[in-house]
Amino acid sequence: MVNNTDKKSFITPDASVKLSIPEIEESASKHLAPFKASAEHQAALGFPDRLIDNWKDVAIEKLGELSGKYRGLRVYLDSCVNCGACTDKCHYFLGTGDPKNMPVARQNLMRKVYRRYYTFAGRTVPWLVGAEDLTEEVLDDWYTYFNQCSQCRRCSVYCPYGIDTAEVSMAAREIMDTIGVGQKYSNEVIGKVHKLGNNLGLPGPALANTLEGLEEDVLEETGVAVKFPLDQKDADILLVTPSADFFAEPHVDGLIGYAKVLHQAGISWTFSSTASEAANFGLFIGSYDNMQQIASRIKDAALELNVKRIVFGECGHAWRVAYNYLNTLAGPFDFLDPKYPMPQHIVEVTYDLIQQGRLHLDASANDDKRVTFHDSCNIARASGMAGIKGGQLSVPRDVLKTVCNHFYDMRSNTIGEATFCCGGGGGLLTDDLLELRVKGALPRMQALQELHDKHNITHMAAMCAICKSQFAKVLPYYGFEMDQIISVHQLVGDALVMQR
Repeated sequence: MVNNTDKKSFITPDASVKLSIPEIEESASKHLAPFKASAEHQAALGFPDRLIDNWKDVAIEKLGELSGKYRGLRVYLDSCVNCGACTDKCHYFLGTGDPKNMPVARQNLMRKVYRRYYTFAGRTVPWLVGAEDLTEEVLDDWYTYFNQCSQCRRCSVYCPYGIDTAEVSMAAREIMDTIGVGQKYSNEVIGKVHKLGNNLGLPGPALANTLEGLEEDVLEETGVAVKFPLDQKDADILLVTPSADFFAEPHVDGLIGYAKVLHQAGISWTFSSTASEAANFGLFIGSYDNMQQIASRIKDAALELNVKRIVFGECGHAWRVAYNYLNTLAGPFDFLDPKYPMPQHIVEVTYDLIQQGRLHLDASANDDKRVTFHDSCNIARASGMAGIKGGQLSVPRDVLKTVCNHFYDMRSNTIGEATFCCGGGGGLLTDDLLELRVKGALPRMQALQELHDKHNITHMAAMCAICKSQFAKVLPYYGFEMDQIISVHQLVGDALVMQR
């Protein structure tokens, strides 16, 4: 272990050593719980504004409702045989050594309660089947450890029964919100979307001003008048993108790349001032109602602006929601162009344009960079692209190899379907959990360090807003520079030869 130079409250793990199963350290991360949602944040989402008096009864009833409503959840709670296949698959366990961050142990926090109240054996001989009463102490563990799950679903890849810890974490968070114990970061973000249409609470005039500034910047850089349209009716594409793309680094450079691509291809497009946000934090808290409200904003905007296609920007969980749930949440989308009945990812759009020869790209523009790629969890394990089997893995790499002459992949058991999480997903991208985020990033940092030592990697590309924000924060803890994380479409935009 090595001391971190700018944070003395915890020790940054050593990424130069080979990835290994850590020594068990009981309660190593028990102190890492996020701030709780205020009464205002709870009420804005339709939840109780404090822990209700009969919280135990309501929580048990909600657990029964969810395990009956979602058959997958019931299967996950019933089918685990504690085989241990998942124990070392969670980045938070690998980074902290806390045994309750083993996926099976985290699931068991709920499974024990489920068995106590919803199985015959648990009701009659609870001590024989590991059943447990729901107590304040158990609730505290739920809040801590279900908020130490980024819902990345890596454990499910290795589980012989396909048990998905993400679904269990989502259910636990929904139960806690229902009794008045919500997480501040996620619930505050969702409230901003309900109020103003994006995670930042950015009002329409401020968004318009930001986009005007970007037009000026690109004109000055390229001499080409690339537009960033807002509320333009009858455009071909409604682009919905994570709100970080409007101002944060490296996100904004990716946004500029989207605009350059669409401009050069001659495709008309627009943002919506009422649905400018692609992300859907309702997924993180397991709230179908809040997911639906956020998704409906996008459909309403598409109808109002009379667009033909909906395209999502570089955001992992936004694409998971779009790919898996959007039609169920807000469909039908039968008003769109029949050739594009489902939403597309911006990387798919760029890939298609490259295949058609509609973009002039000069990869030598990125010859100062030696690039690798981080597969974002919700894209790699919960989506597809371009109608190609495994397209969510191959399409971004094909794009990167077209615009970069020096591209290298990390070890195969750390990418693709087996990718390690950035450490900040699932509603955990908050400084309340900085120690957890730094330690959870360890497996990815080890793989990056290994590749860097071999090929002198200068940049790691990603196409998820949370991944980019997380790595910009934690890379310096591991001896890298924060600007070594880069948007896929920054590389595309830099390689694009602008012709008009």
